Amino acid sequence: MIYISPSPVKNTWKILNTQPLVLASTSPYRSELLRRLRLPFVTAAPEVDETPLPGEDARTTSLRLSKEKAQAVAARFPDALIIGSDQVALLDGQQIGKPGNHDNAVRQLQSMRGRTVTFYTALTLLDAASGAIQTEVTESRVGFRDLSDAEIEAYLLKEQPYNCAGSAKSEGLGIALISRMEGDDPNALIGLPLILLVTMLKNAGITPF
Repeated sequence: MIYISPSPVKNTWKILNTQPLVLASTSPYRSELLRRLRLPFVTAAPEVDETPLPGEDARTTSLRLSKEKAQAVAARFPDALIIGSDQVALLDGQQIGKPGNHDNAVRQLQSMRGRTVTFYTALTLLDAASGAIQTEVTESRVGFRDLSDAEIEAYLLKEQPYNCAGSAKSEGLGIALISRMEGDDPNALIGLPLILLVTMLKNAGITPF
């Protein structure tokens, strides 16, 4: 399914590259972040299996999936610039993905309370016409408050963040779970590292102002 983003209020970018822009995601959070750049774009579901490969580390998983998401959409948009992104959390050497349901989310947050978790957010910009690809991973280190079981239950009932890696929707009530954050881009934790994306777009001939 393809979704069209609302037209930007004002396009202040110098678009030397006239290829259409496609976000390989139907995440409303990533779309909301991308709209901040005031560029027209469409979104498309990449339909990729997000299961980690055996022995694959979290950084590699996020990078591979961001590439696969972009490549999965390329066949439908052979002339486009395609943005793929993926996020994987890591604690004690174990990957923490999307919980999918309430019980898994409870277990995730119980294991993370009072701890520091690393979130790997990978970004890919694929030129479907030429095959040129830019990829990078950003890291966010997040300290979680030492929450009680009752606090975890109350948060999950209100937020229901079952499609968010680590069950922590930092753009919403999940910010109350966090005691500190370290990283190069606060947008990365939400799911789309905009600072890195601007650099990649400039490399592709789309520059701001």
